[in-house]
Amino acid sequence: MTYAVDFDGTLCEDCYPFIGAPKQEVIDFILAKQAGGHKLILWTCRKGSHLTAAVEWCRLRGITFDAVNENLPEHIALYGGDTRKIFADYYIDNKNLDF
Repeated sequence: MTYAVDFDGTLCEDCYPFIGAPKQEVIDFILAKQAGGHKLILWTCRKGSHLTAAVEWCRLRGITFDAVNENLPEHIALYGGDTRKIFADYYIDNKNLDF
């Protein structure tokens, strides 16, 4: 399965452009999914240095993504390119999934 995970308000408290306190229950959930062989996509509106900071913040917490703001490489290859819409089996976002 593929999980698209939002950053602000989901992995951490929302205080953009800064990075808020970690939401450990969400971090633990996605780490468990990844350990089980599932794929993770960071799905965020952040860009530039704010995106770089978010990716590094995640890395320091043991979270590595299979893709960042794009589809998985195997989906890009299968369909001959990337689209603006991220494909995932599950979307984890503070606006739609309550932990």
